[in-house]
Amino acid sequence: MFDIKTSGLIAAVVILIGGLLSIFIVDERELVLKFRLGEIVKSDYEAGIYFKIPFINNIKKFDKRILTLDARPAIYLTKEKKNVNVDFFVKWRINDVTTFYKSMSGGNERVAAERLYTVINEGLRDQFSKRTIKEVISGERDEIMNATTKVANEQVDKFGIELVDVRVKRIDFSEDISNSVYRRMEAERTRVAKDYRSRGAEAAEKIRADADRQRTVTLADAYREAEKTRGDGDAKAANIYAKAYSQDSEFYSFYRSLIAYKESFNEQNDMMVIDPSSDFFKYFKKPK
Repeated sequence: MFDIKTSGLIAAVVILIGGLLSIFIVDERELVLKFRLGEIVKSDYEAGIYFKIPFINNIKKFDKRILTLDARPAIYLTKEKKNVNVDFFVKWRINDVTTFYKSMSGGNERVAAERLYTVINEGLRDQFSKRTIKEVISGERDEIMNATTKVANEQVDKFGIELVDVRVKRIDFSEDISNSVYRRMEAERTRVAKDYRSRGAEAAEKIRADADRQRTVTLADAYREAEKTRGDGDAKAANIYAKAYSQDSEFYSFYRSLIAYKESFNEQNDMMVIDPSSDFFKYFKKPK
């Protein structure tokens, strides 16, 4: 009785294991190859659950999604025979899993990446050799990538691979070109700075000249107005003196003499050497 139960249990385990080994699941992100004794018998699987014969059939799965090859930078010669260091990456996917498996040493992605790099590297070298540094940096980068992708796709199709995109991440000058560019940039910035300084000096001279002109004009106008005012004042004073003199000439003469005495003897130590009989002292004399 015990032996029958044990045998039944063993049989159940064997059946369970056999059932598990007979089932395989295909994910929508996977490509699957089914082999029979090492020979491919089926590859066009959709997502779902499938059966196989254990130990007769085996399954190999590959990634169906877009893969990225982040390539190592490479140096290319431009049309002017100048070196540029280019960093790029490649987007690719498997479009024919059977061809990919046969051409890539059993579907080895590392082998595929190396072959892709070789193809893209040759394509970029050809594209860069047709263009100048200015064209590859500023004007025609998209054109280079599109042309490289198109040509490379024709070559990798035989490997069961489809190139989705080739993108240049960075283009660096070699050291000699970088130094030349920096020197040219420095010279250009120096030229621009000198131009700005010369324009500033010219503007400053114009401003100074205009300020000096305005100062001269202002001083001349002020002097003219001062002279005019002084002349008007002198004329008025002379007119007042004339009117005063005409009213009483003797009193006017006496008043002017007093002013002269006052202005001549402001200090105690003032001294004047003059003939006492001169007209200056006529009002100090007794009237006859």
